[in-house]
Amino acid sequence: MKRKLIILLSALAFTLPATGAQLSWSGTSRSVIRIVPESSTGLEEICVVDGMSGVTVATSAASASDVRWYRYSTLGGGYAEEITSGITFADGQSVLGSIDGDMGYIIETAGKQYCFWVVDYSRHPFSVTSVSEGAEKDCSFTMLDVNGEGDEIVYYGINGRRFILDRSIKVSYLTLLADTQDDDVTSGETGTPAFVEVNREETFASLQSPLCVPAALCPTEFTVSGDRFLREWGEEAEATSATIAPYAVATVTTARQEQRDVDNEVGSGSGGGSFGGSAPCRMSFEAAVTDGALFKEWQISRSQEFDDAGLRIQELSFDYTFTEEGQTYVRFVCANADGSCEAHGDVYTISIGTSSLHCPNAFSPNDDGVNDEWKVSYSSIISFECHIFDRYGHKMTSLSDPSQGWDGKYKGKAVPSGAYYYVIKAKGADGKVYDLAGDINIVNYKQ
Repeated sequence: MKRKLIILLSALAFTLPATGAQLSWSGTSRSVIRIVPESSTGLEEICVVDGMSGVTVATSAASASDVRWYRYSTLGGGYAEEITSGITFADGQSVLGSIDGDMGYIIETAGKQYCFWVVDYSRHPFSVTSVSEGAEKDCSFTMLDVNGEGDEIVYYGINGRRFILDRSIKVSYLTLLADTQDDDVTSGETGTPAFVEVNREETFASLQSPLCVPAALCPTEFTVSGDRFLREWGEEAEATSATIAPYAVATVTTARQEQRDVDNEVGSGSGGGSFGGSAPCRMSFEAAVTDGALFKEWQISRSQEFDDAGLRIQELSFDYTFTEEGQTYVRFVCANADGSCEAHGDVYTISIGTSSLHCPNAFSPNDDGVNDEWKVSYSSIISFECHIFDRYGHKMTSLSDPSQGWDGKYKGKAVPSGAYYYVIKAKGADGKVYDLAGDINIVNYKQ
């Protein structure tokens, strides 16, 4: 007969709708905390009761025979057994006494079921007496040794599936968060790097020792508090550590390229979020580090793997001018006191293009806003010397930068139209040497 009951109830667990029953608890020292679990459990609610002695639970009933009570454990509702003792009926309620904690219950009435799990909190108390730094060191996590109790609270769904009831034990502490202001992605520029102090909170389903939390990046105290049930009862327990120094390190970096507003330079600037273009490329680099970082170094290399860093700069910020064609890589590295934890900033790629130098053979300095100045067209020229002569060999002007031009004047006065002569010696970022000479014709000149 008992076997038939088990088989029948197993079928009902899959087919019958919930009753919509309302539970009434009495005899409890603290309020019953009721939690709605995920739907996959098949449970209507989880009831957390602090001790089961003298506690009863009741549901509405038309008569004593209208309600049947069942109880199940780890095997699920398919193996529930009917409760036949300790049940009374009074004032339109079916009352169950002698309740066992950490068990599942099923109320069946009018062909419907209501399934719930009862947690006896007195079997799973929470306390915490001390918090200290763990002996194990890690670059990503802070390990905390915690003295106290707060075991895993396990419950079982109607189909026997095991679940963990989250106790929401909190660990609160300070750490640092990267904060780069005024980023401008479109120009390849970023703002000033910094770290700001923030509060961080991690939660745990149960109390473990050691507790493993994301690494604190500044000196801080760690407070462990809980659990959610004591919190709701207004009796939260907590303990705080002494100040613990940071072991892990982190960095945030920025890079800026100096922009040149030069109308005769080809490929200047760093548009599109990258750096480089036409040399010389003037860059500013800046880094910020967390409190545990004692070693700090910028590295400049022609290798993306930085296995041949040709230049190392042990400052948080520096300026540098790139004059060599091709790709150069820059990154920042920091480490803690013993070098066991290391952090790398972003890798910045500076791409310098090949050189070019082209000279026009005519211009018209007539103040009409078109071609009023003689200028070369260039890219990645890192040294430049230009001299312009008249047909008699008199030097009209000298230029020391390819961005400069000649306005067709000598000692502040306009020169006559006609043929002039330039001589240029220059060098490109790619090592190319330019030794150029040619005519300049001044046309359409107006006195």
